[in-house]
Amino acid sequence: MGLLSTSVSITQYRVEGELPSPVNENVTAALKKHTINEIDNDASEQAVGWTSFDNPYQPDFEGSRFVIDTAWVFSLRIDKKSIPAKVLKKHYNIEVARRLVESGRDYLSKTEKKQLKDHVITVLSTRIPATPNIYDIVWKYEEGRLWFFSNLKAANEELETLFTRSFKLSLIRLFPYTAGLDAGLKGPEKDCLDQLKPTLFMD
Repeated sequence: MGLLSTSVSITQYRVEGELPSPVNENVTAALKKHTINEIDNDASEQAVGWTSFDNPYQPDFEGSRFVIDTAWVFSLRIDKKSIPAKVLKKHYNIEVARRLVESGRDYLSKTEKKQLKDHVITVLSTRIPATPNIYDIVWKYEEGRLWFFSNLKAANEELETLFTRSFKLSLIRLFPYTAGLDAGLKGPEKDCLDQLKPTLFMD
């Protein structure tokens, strides 16, 4: 789901910490260092990295292309490979039959079967292209705010991990409670917020 989609899901974050100067150059360097790696021709099952908002399949952060007005706009890309169970079963059974013929035995040990299955998964993973998932990001550094265009738990977790590793900054997810704290509540107002409990709606 992207920034320009007709319907969007958004997670808002507060960004804690400061970047060293010069800021734009340091962000550019971090984005380049953690750009998505292509895994179509190797056995990796997943790759996570930054990519360009305007051209997510050919990442390019040269010349601060990700700077739009006072915001940084780029994307998180998560590439995953998934081997259909029936395809795995087919090739595994073929390899088991071949190994039995070669060895002249009637069965394989549990260890041999596991090794053979791992081998089949590795071989198939080099043949299957990865499926890309792209999630757009708008980061307003001066305001300490970041908008991530997804509410998926796994995608948000990947964002938070990669963001901290890339920029050495922390992301605080804003939901009603943290948004209340972020508004600067103090004293009795904060105590009231701490005592709130969820309301159960029953049919």
